Amino acid sequence: MSSALQTATVAQAVPLLQPLTFVQPGRIEYGANKARRLADFVPRWAEKRVLVVADAFNAGRADLLALPGQSHIFSEVKPEPDLPNLERLIDQAKAFAPDVIVGFGGGSAMDLAKLAAVLCGSTQKFRDIVGVDKAEARGCMLVAIPTTAGTGSEVGARALITDPASKAKLAADSRHMVADIAIVDPEMTTSLPAAVTAATGIDALAHCVEAFTSRRSHPLVDLYAREGISLVGRYLARAVADGSDVEARAGLAMAALYGGFCLGPVNTTAGHALSYPLGTRFGVPHGLANAVIFPHTLAFNAPVRPEKSQLVAELLGIAGGDLRAASYDYCAGLGVEMQMGKLGVSETDLPSMAQEAHAIRRLLDHNPRDMSVADIVQIYRAAL
Repeated sequence: MSSALQTATVAQAVPLLQPLTFVQPGRIEYGANKARRLADFVPRWAEKRVLVVADAFNAGRADLLALPGQSHIFSEVKPEPDLPNLERLIDQAKAFAPDVIVGFGGGSAMDLAKLAAVLCGSTQKFRDIVGVDKAEARGCMLVAIPTTAGTGSEVGARALITDPASKAKLAADSRHMVADIAIVDPEMTTSLPAAVTAATGIDALAHCVEAFTSRRSHPLVDLYAREGISLVGRYLARAVADGSDVEARAGLAMAALYGGFCLGPVNTTAGHALSYPLGTRFGVPHGLANAVIFPHTLAFNAPVRPEKSQLVAELLGIAGGDLRAASYDYCAGLGVEMQMGKLGVSETDLPSMAQEAHAIRRLLDHNPRDMSVADIVQIYRAAL
């Protein structure tokens, strides 16, 4: 046996020997009111040309960031950004020529900001950088400030854009898209409505659970995944019940951050693959789409990850019964709409949705249990 093959075989048998790469922001600022102190973290802030990428709501409160005089706000971020949305941003970014780009919002805003940072000073187009490590460089500083507690995109190297022609999500992943500074400020999330708090919280939960049970799971990442799941179990219901509960908001912000730590080196699996068609075809927000699917993929994978699935249930406080029913009731108890049929999906949509989800091999190849098209149709039908 060659030395390389022998090393790989040993690593599979001994998880601690599995190689792993973490690429994270050079600086992470966590805590209340940190976003208002952005000027303290960027040298010569007053002299910078700053482009803020936000949705309409967050654009309306961008003054919280104490922007310098030379600033421009792109306020057109869509909940599920597509190529035309990105192209409008790139056009404005090239015209403005920023020194700093700030993604201020949910995952969509931060993903668009990452892409603008690598494309606005480049001859490359988005399709040129789809895949891993295809972006050539970044010519400006990048700052990520989440205003939801779900995606963990503030610490990630990946960005997703929907192709309106194929209705598929295209992913670009590059170390050049990792923020220079990530600011995780729980105060930025206190205005979230209960429904958004619940859905984005389950998105953070799904990141942790899918990485924890993945074929690529790793002891170093499991550490973050377990704590992220525990934080959601302790604080999500509290934040949904009382959005002004600052401790609960802080717990969820930390859970989302830990979920982001899970995404880079390990990533998600079937839950996210099956949720994507809900977003691209029916405009279902990403967090809600993940919540609808979460109980079904958790239960589907449980037979091949019994100990980890049991631990997930314990950390969420739902152990002791049928896992699918208990996790479904957990999500529904937060006020989440758990029936795809009420989100615009019909029985006739399921086969094509299943084909689309099954083709997302970058995620499904690492699901702990093989999943056929028929399996996916069955899961969708259970969630309908």
